[in-house]
Amino acid sequence: MMLHELHIQNYAVIEDLAIEFRRGLNLLSGETGSGKSILVDAVGLALGGRASPEIIRTGADRAVVTAVFRRDEEQAPSNGPFARGRQAEPARQSWTAWFEEHGLEGGEEPEVILRREIHSSGRSRLLVNDQAVTAAAVRAMARQLVEVHGQGEHVALFSGEAQLDLLDQFAGLEDAVDRVGELFARRSELEREMESLSQNEQERLRTIDLLAFQAQEIERARLEIGEDSRLEDEKRLLANLEKIRSGASSAFTELYEDEGSACSRLALAGRSLEELRRYDASFEPYREPLAAAKTTLEDLSLFLRDYLGKLQADPRRLAEVEDRLALIDRLKRKYGSTIEEILAYLGRVRQQLERLEHVDERRDELRKRLERATAEYDGVAKALSSQRRAAARQIERLVRDELAQVGMGKTRFEIHFETRSLAGDSRGGARGIDEIELRISPNPGEEPRPLEKIASGGELSRLMLALKTVVGIARFGGPGGAGRRTAGQRRQISPTFIFDEVDAGIGGRVAESVGQRLKRLARDTQVLCVTHLPQIACFADHHFYVEKLERGGRTITVAKYLESRKERAEELARMLSGSRITDAVLKHAATMLKQAGGST
Repeated sequence: MMLHELHIQNYAVIEDLAIEFRRGLNLLSGETGSGKSILVDAVGLALGGRASPEIIRTGADRAVVTAVFRRDEEQAPSNGPFARGRQAEPARQSWTAWFEEHGLEGGEEPEVILRREIHSSGRSRLLVNDQAVTAAAVRAMARQLVEVHGQGEHVALFSGEAQLDLLDQFAGLEDAVDRVGELFARRSELEREMESLSQNEQERLRTIDLLAFQAQEIERARLEIGEDSRLEDEKRLLANLEKIRSGASSAFTELYEDEGSACSRLALAGRSLEELRRYDASFEPYREPLAAAKTTLEDLSLFLRDYLGKLQADPRRLAEVEDRLALIDRLKRKYGSTIEEILAYLGRVRQQLERLEHVDERRDELRKRLERATAEYDGVAKALSSQRRAAARQIERLVRDELAQVGMGKTRFEIHFETRSLAGDSRGGARGIDEIELRISPNPGEEPRPLEKIASGGELSRLMLALKTVVGIARFGGPGGAGRRTAGQRRQISPTFIFDEVDAGIGGRVAESVGQRLKRLARDTQVLCVTHLPQIACFADHHFYVEKLERGGRTITVAKYLESRKERAEELARMLSGSRITDAVLKHAATMLKQAGGST
């Protein structure tokens, strides 16, 4: 994916600015305070960065940042540092997986549009292809799309976790780290279960007594599924026996027993209908239905007679039913809302009792499983550690070579390892047994020390550039990269690299070397760079000039794409000498452009 377009509205001093980026090295230059770094900040907002209504342009009710990313299907040059192994399909699959994971449409589209809206009320929302998403989801996406490196981002390099990530990326060890994490999780689960079995004996016996009582209480009840419904029906009948008896008796009398009962009247009606049928055949269809109705009423009458004979008041049975229902209700309040749930709880209690009563056997089994899991974790963690140490030696050499090209040739760069013990309380973690610390010594005669204690801002910028160049080549399969992927290893989407003021604290030939490194990094991916140095700007594939203007009494920031060599030479001349540009300076700028084109 490549950042194709950035559209900013009402953000700080920017009123309405659209800038279209290309593949390769995109460079932003301009006077100090013109708004170059604001463009970088805007990209961060679109990718889920923190937002504040204070950044909204005065007089506007909202700020909007839209970043358009497009798939870069263009093949890398065969001689580029990332040329080998470059495959678009794995990257597409990785990107599509993000859309599927977050339930969004558009994963197969060639274009992805990220939009961030910040309202003056403080409300903010993020959209991906016009679908609302969370900031966390967009930040997960951002890790695939963009890597931003500025003065603030250097702090991240001080983190041991970030340094370990960098080493693992270089060596292509992400799958091995995932495997270690799985084994660590399995071992931790077994340790927790083992710990629960090792609770004190008194507590175990108390738990057994409680569970045994609960099991016996449920078992003694001898519950049957559906029993409560049947008992409720029986209770309703026994509690209303007199009403039922009276109703059944009345119905039997009206249907059968009285002189003018329904059955007697139907018999008379049947005889009359039989007489009529002799004279008129149209009555024939009604003869059988009438006979059937008479039969039905006679059957019902007989049922009522037998039913009345069975009805007997039985206060003891009613009390038994009520007691049984009360028992079931009490068990429901304690163990489940239905008989099915009570019986399921009984099953769980029996299993728990089985474990507690046979804890010694279970403990022995768990101990064996834990030993196997620990041995497997230790083996994989040690293998991962060995791979990391081998990769560390390679990255140390490669980074030192890169630093030598950017004016830090006497710098010592080391990766210091601390190994977590595989015995005792500390037994490694989810990322293995290694803790690393990047150390440098920029001055001869000094011992290498942690980055935050030694490196200046400019040195950190150059170190970050060196690391990203080395790791980038390894990640995307360039020649000589220590971490080139094999067929089965994970590939990542080539991100856009953004360097904000990578030139801090450098100049001259060192700046020229930094420019060459940026150009090299940009051969097979997109790089955006903010700089004040012409020695870097001359290597740009695409040059944008950012400036502040006054329009209608308001300050605005605009960006102009420098298309011609003449425009680029004039901007380099401005960067070289300021506002006073002579023919000699222009000639020197043109020479720099020509030499930069030939040196890459």
